[in-house]
Amino acid sequence: MATTVRTRFAPSPTGFMHVGNLRTALYEYLIAKSQGGQFVLRIEDTDRERLVEGAVDVIYNTLEQVGLRHDEGPDIGGPYGPYVQSERMDLYRPYAEQLVKEGKAYYCFCDKERLESLHQEGEFGGYDRHCRDLPQEEVERLLSEGKPYVIRQKMPTEGSTTFVDAVYGEITIENSELEDQILLKSDGYPTYNFANVIDDHLMYITHVVRGCEYLTSTPKYNLLYEAFGWEVPTYIHLPLIMGKDEDGNVSKLSKRHGATGFDDLVQEGYLPEVITNYIALLGWCPKDNREMFTLEELCENFSIDGISKSPSVFDYDKLTWFNGEYLRAMTPEEFTARAMPYYREIFGERDPDWNVLTGVLQPRVTKLKEIPELIGFFKALPDYETDLFVNKKSKTNLENSPAMLEAAITALEGCDSWTVETVHDTLMDLAQSLAVKNGTLLWPVRIAAAGQKVTPGGAIEILVLLGREEALRRLRLGLQKLTA
Repeated sequence: MATTVRTRFAPSPTGFMHVGNLRTALYEYLIAKSQGGQFVLRIEDTDRERLVEGAVDVIYNTLEQVGLRHDEGPDIGGPYGPYVQSERMDLYRPYAEQLVKEGKAYYCFCDKERLESLHQEGEFGGYDRHCRDLPQEEVERLLSEGKPYVIRQKMPTEGSTTFVDAVYGEITIENSELEDQILLKSDGYPTYNFANVIDDHLMYITHVVRGCEYLTSTPKYNLLYEAFGWEVPTYIHLPLIMGKDEDGNVSKLSKRHGATGFDDLVQEGYLPEVITNYIALLGWCPKDNREMFTLEELCENFSIDGISKSPSVFDYDKLTWFNGEYLRAMTPEEFTARAMPYYREIFGERDPDWNVLTGVLQPRVTKLKEIPELIGFFKALPDYETDLFVNKKSKTNLENSPAMLEAAITALEGCDSWTVETVHDTLMDLAQSLAVKNGTLLWPVRIAAAGQKVTPGGAIEILVLLGREEALRRLRLGLQKLTA
């Protein structure tokens, strides 16, 4: 057995990447990397009916976006490949046949109809072990006739099976609750449980991480390890992720609580690194109670003993808060680069002073997706009512606003350049010469320039971002509106 810590993320390509899957991948990565180990990617595609085209690409893209780089996998290879289950098909049958030879498994010839009638009777709570002790001659006869069969493991019928989980401690399951599990299906494909154990053993996986809903099936895995005489890995079962509805009721996270897929959350405007940071804290508590971590910092700080048994609630408000904090912590250049697709939606090919726009938006935005709506007025002047010019605090009304706009237009037409500094100085000097408060001048200017009451940024930034020509055109339109 390998002494190096080795974990594996083994998703089935059945669609989108749920936050629960992503958290499992993240914890597997952190357990390996925090102990100088290796993180393996394996694609488990033996459930042919549930395969979704393009789902493997979703897995690769998600891991790449959140920075979980695997050390071995289908795309990069490694010493224990292939890393796609359907390409390992010749491996499983010999192991199943070995257990039959050793009397630890058996051929089961029960057809679908018999199994269905069993379930209808409901007497056995599972398979009744009908073929477990068939005479050898009968088995030989059915095999020679080509009768379809599955291979089932002989489970102990008495006593109990106990295992230790790194999070939940010692767990005991009565063996009477365990059905003789199918190892090899009639189509020759291994079952999920069987393939999992074989692959984990052959890939020297030391730590198996999965959701706590699989706690009760762990004895099935252990009995297989024992049947082969193999070393049992360390099990780490993760607490459930819950969602809260509008009434405050908590249940297992599902789509009715909001976006639950990684791609959906990114579409909603959450940054990949924020999603990673946030889900790291859904079930793990750092020793110093800090909340903000880069992936490298998570690797340095993560430890298995910090994983909780209690379910965690996926809180969208908290995720949004995280996102806002991350955006504010960026350099202005980084924020501009990340926001640029949204800026372009409004400004098209035009290049205003992006630093001014970022200076206005970075302190206010919690998701980049909010940007187009916040700055939509730059693209087209909204239709607005003149009563927006009335503001008690700024001492503006329909009588003095036209005079303010007229004076502003004249002063701004004389600006020798169109920067925040020159526009600012021009308007401040003007307010002084008119003997009015700054707000009395700037309120009507901002309303005329933006056409709406609430704007990110003040009059000066808005004028600069509009550009001289468009800014003056809007101020003149505002004056016309007031004097009509």
